[in-house]
Amino acid sequence: MATWNSRGLRGSTLEELINRTNEKYREQGLALIQKVPTPITPIQIDKENRHITLAYFEQKSTVDYIGAVQGIPVCFDAKECDSDTFPLRNIHPHQVQFMEEFERQEGVAFLIVMYSQRNELYYLTYQKMREFWDRAQNGGRKSFRHEELDKEFVLCPHGGYLVPYLDGIRRAIDS
Repeated sequence: MATWNSRGLRGSTLEELINRTNEKYREQGLALIQKVPTPITPIQIDKENRHITLAYFEQKSTVDYIGAVQGIPVCFDAKECDSDTFPLRNIHPHQVQFMEEFERQEGVAFLIVMYSQRNELYYLTYQKMREFWDRAQNGGRKSFRHEELDKEFVLCPHGGYLVPYLDGIRRAIDS
């Protein structure tokens, strides 16, 4: 089991950028996306400050975000990568299954990958992620390289949108 203070806040920078973007999209009436809370079991509580200092995740989470964009169901997960090689072990089988089932219901599923060394955000479609996943399951690379990605899906902040994933959705639908 993962603990609150070991891995749980690893993606907090990217998630904060996404949360701000979600708020701006909501204010503009463009999308309604919410962070999916991960249930935890508190182990230690600082009673004086009423803060949880140690907790365990109760169950596997599906994806980080879910909602709707102009009537289209959307779900996505946020991942950070500190090199040009993204290890597929950072994507869990239950997440792949959920995203597959979500797309089967005519929703749009994707990952947002932050390449922190490059200071680059990338919109990874479920289909492309699944190609990499299947390759690994069939004995191929257990990761994918930045150079394997379509540069058309790099997300460039603009107009106050820090993680403009609606641009990625539009490109994916148009292609």
